[in-house]
Amino acid sequence: MNKLFKIFSILTVLSIVLLVAVTTNSNNFKNNPLSNKIIEKIEKKNNIIKQTINRRYAIDVDIPIKIEDKIKDNLFGMATYRDGKIEIILNKNRFQENENYMIDYVLPHEYAHALMFHFKNFTKQNGGHTKKWQQICLNIGGLKCDRFVGHNDILMEKLPFY
Repeated sequence: MNKLFKIFSILTVLSIVLLVAVTTNSNNFKNNPLSNKIIEKIEKKNNIIKQTINRRYAIDVDIPIKIEDKIKDNLFGMATYRDGKIEIILNKNRFQENENYMIDYVLPHEYAHALMFHFKNFTKQNGGHTKKWQQICLNIGGLKCDRFVGHNDILMEKLPFY
């Protein structure tokens, strides 16, 4: 009985320590801007996409990218068109799940929407995910240009053998 109590006590203490660590990490992420390392990765990918757009479509685009934590949790990002201005908004909270997915999958996905706006193609067909949109996404370096998030793609990178 005494041995069982010790094991239970150790597990309880370890669980509390782990819970505090996870909560602290989550709060630190939530209350601070993205790290400089992540910002640099976004800027690098942004420059690659812009160069690809220039090469493939002979246009020079300068689409602002905002990182916000005020957009719906189910959105990874969105491209907006207001008063003739195009903007890409990325969900800051989703970077905590998988920063590489946000940069390599979501950013080109949203850039493809932004280019559709640039070309004055405002179709709502299939939620804006037409064959033309998909082709643009692939042309500018999108790795997987699907309408919805590939949850397996997000999780696979977190596995230790990936």
